[in-house]
Order: sequence, then C-alpha cells, then structure tokens
Amino acid sequence: MPCPACGGDAIAFAVPADLRAYAPDSGAYAALCSTCLRTHAAGDAPADPTFAAVHESFPDGEAGAALALALGLLDSLALRRDAIDDCCSYAERAGADVLLTLDRLATADGLDPHFDIERRRHQLAELLR
Repeated sequence: MPCPACGGDAIAFAVPADLRAYAPDSGAYAALCSTCLRTHAAGDAPADPTFAAVHESFPDGEAGAALALALGLLDSLALRRDAIDDCCSYAERAGADVLLTLDRLATADGLDPHFDIERRRHQLAELLR
C-alpha cells in the first residue's frame, strides 16, 4: 500500500482498541509510511505487521502500533500533546523504548520524516517525564 502523501511503502497494522481515538478516521486499522512516517487510514492489516521495514529497531506488536500512531501525530505536538502522551505511554507499557527508537530513527538512512525527529525527540523527552 503506497503512502498517499509521499508514495513510499506503508505498513498496515491493527490499532489497539484503547488508541482508536488517535488513529486516522478513528479506525481499527491504520498504516505507517516507511519513508515519511505519516499515518493514514487502512482498510485492513496483516495479523503480524512488519514494522522492521521502517527500521530494524522499531518495536513490533501493540508497542509498534502505538509508536506508529504517535509518529503520525508528532507534526503538531502542541495540539496533540495528550494523544501523543497516551500513545507513547501505551507503547512503553507494551515494552517499547520510545526515546531510544526516536534516536535510532533520527540517524536512519532512507527516512524523510514529516517532522524534525531530533527536535521532537527533545520535546517528547520533556513531555514524558
């Protein structure tokens, strides 16, 4: 499935029920672009999405889904602070190290994020204290 914003490959995933309010169109499925890190609505998803297509350190399972949703929201931290906090907290409870993953994404080749990862990582570190 191509990303509607940049045409990059997108990874479809099931959205955890507790986070559907933060998914595009509040849907049960979403997709994360492996290039620009935007999320968009998806019609369905495989049982085991391959988040490693974004980066080898990207968490899998519900932790990956929660982090993917957070990445899709990071272009507007001021307006989506609570949603980002909820998604990151969910990802951390599911076993992800959100800040470490952002550090690794910041130095990854082939990414062209829709937000400044290093700047957002610093702001997110303050938010998640």
